[in-house]
Amino acid sequence: MNGLSGTAAALGDVVVVGGGAAGLMTALVAGRRGLRVSVLEHGPEVGRKILISGGGRCNFTNTDMRAECFLSSNRHFVKSAISRYRPEHFLAMLGRHGIAWHEKKLGQLFCDRSAADIVQMLLDECRAAHVRILTGVRVTGVSKADHFTVQTTAGALHARSLVLASGGLSIPKLGASGFAYDVARQFGLPVITPEPALVPLVFGQEEDAWLRTLAGVSLPVRAACGKTAFEEALLFTHRGLSGPALLQISSFWREGQPLSLDLVPGQDMGAALARLKKSGVRTQAPATLGRWVPQRLAQALSARYVPEKLHGRPLAEWADKDVAALARHISHMGLTPTGTEGFAKAEVTRGGVDTRALSSRTMEATSVPGLYVVGEAVDVTGWLGGYNFHWAWASGHAAGEAVAAA
Repeated sequence: MNGLSGTAAALGDVVVVGGGAAGLMTALVAGRRGLRVSVLEHGPEVGRKILISGGGRCNFTNTDMRAECFLSSNRHFVKSAISRYRPEHFLAMLGRHGIAWHEKKLGQLFCDRSAADIVQMLLDECRAAHVRILTGVRVTGVSKADHFTVQTTAGALHARSLVLASGGLSIPKLGASGFAYDVARQFGLPVITPEPALVPLVFGQEEDAWLRTLAGVSLPVRAACGKTAFEEALLFTHRGLSGPALLQISSFWREGQPLSLDLVPGQDMGAALARLKKSGVRTQAPATLGRWVPQRLAQALSARYVPEKLHGRPLAEWADKDVAALARHISHMGLTPTGTEGFAKAEVTRGGVDTRALSSRTMEATSVPGLYVVGEAVDVTGWLGGYNFHWAWASGHAAGEAVAAA
């Protein structure tokens, strides 16, 4: 729906800015309570990030829903919302709409058919709750006296409650903007500097050029940054590293920090290579390493980490210290990224409206009655695997239950 009706100037209950996962959930929950709710979406349609997620099937939640799976300046902030809106609550809504789903590894839940089913479900719920959804409408100003006035390209709306659900800065091609941060700052709420998260890492040093020759190679690894580690797939790219393991660790990485990769997780490479040497194996390093990693990677690792004096010599002729050194390179390969691929390739935004300014139970700004912030706009970032969508559902549900009637 485009444009505002002639009654737009009347005082409503709730204006939600942003027609994504968190905004639509807030709206439908508030609408079910009989409140008069308007959703403003500046793009041509709602739910665009939902539609492209999970390879088009939307990894909408995770069965292992814990506060430990979220990053925030206050790691306890998420507990209230995710304890009151659990994965089974969202699954119940899917069931009411006949949407089939399946579980993949690590508790990740996906639609059987299409992410479009999720968007349609949210729209149907909003319609049943008499929520007004306005697309192609941009907000040009926000003010508050005894109520909020939201100026838009199609006229003004007035409401007791304003919900900032416009997301973060990730994937700008879908219309991402810093709108929520700007309004938060306007009302005196602190904002933690937004940064790309769940994002590929790049390597610019000449010494790391060998990584780019492996573009397309993938394998399971254990990626660590400081005390945090994830064991999933790694993908070499033409600019550096990606894949689930690297996307996960990118949320914890800070500029200048090194990463450690175990290319054969669960395997004691020192003991394994020592056994092969003792057995008298006559294979050279590339063929030997090819027992555990893809051949292209085995060749590259041999060229980089095997001393020239050992090139062409079978493992059986190596000194024990050389065997041990190669094992260390495979199990503890150290790399220092020069940066990330930025918001254009980031799945989510790290940072955002500071949780210290919000109620963890209602998502309302403690210093601005009637102002709520939900979803990715808040300083809460989930792991890869459905956690960020669940935060959108849970925070939106919390706000939808709390917004007050006019």
